[in-house]
Amino acid sequence: MNKSEGKVALVTGGSRGIGAAVALRLAREGADVVLTYERDSESAAKVVDQIKAEGRRGLAILADSADVAAVIGAVDETAATFGGLDVLVNNAGVFLVGPAEDLGPSEFDRTMAVNVRAPFVASQAAARHMGNGGRIGSNMAERTVFPGFSLYATSKTALIGMTKGLARDLGPRGITVNLVHPGPTDTDANPAGGPDADMIRGLTALGHYAEPDDIAATVTYLTGVDARYITGTTISVDGGFAI
Repeated sequence: MNKSEGKVALVTGGSRGIGAAVALRLAREGADVVLTYERDSESAAKVVDQIKAEGRRGLAILADSADVAAVIGAVDETAATFGGLDVLVNNAGVFLVGPAEDLGPSEFDRTMAVNVRAPFVASQAAARHMGNGGRIGSNMAERTVFPGFSLYATSKTALIGMTKGLARDLGPRGITVNLVHPGPTDTDANPAGGPDADMIRGLTALGHYAEPDDIAATVTYLTGVDARYITGTTISVDGGFAI
């Protein structure tokens, strides 16, 4: 029996990159998987087709993570369609960078809405559907090594406190909450062949980028029974980027 056999998982921002890798890894482990996307319906449909090719049920939901109603609606639709919810992976995010003096209130508000409020609201909604053994997790970056990342780093660091607080609140119900720190990962947003890739590789201890499935492997582990005593913590999967 696969480790996620019979589970229902929701992965926000699951149409590409790390989110898609997590969705597919969970499907291969036996979970039915719902993913949200904001714009790229074609990529979302391809991921759903791959989930179904694994013999699992799949569904893509259009949802802007800046819209509270859309976030809650995606959680509730997942539970209603597949008969429950066992795993929530808060993966969707925005990456607005630039000199601090150039980032105005609109950039601040959208960054916080997507990167902080959405995971909190989604976790609240998911907890209403979860029983003992429920799993909630988020992905983020830990280290700020370049200028222009002040707003992004602020939003992502907030998830550390959220993870610890939710873990304390939901622990008595047997629900774990954890945070994964990905390092440089070969995605469309940060390709291993990009113009800054050699410099970025040089900041890691291992000297290379991660594949999305490297991150997905850890996220999937945290959703399983073997991780039942891990909660309120952060785990770096970064090739030594933050040391």
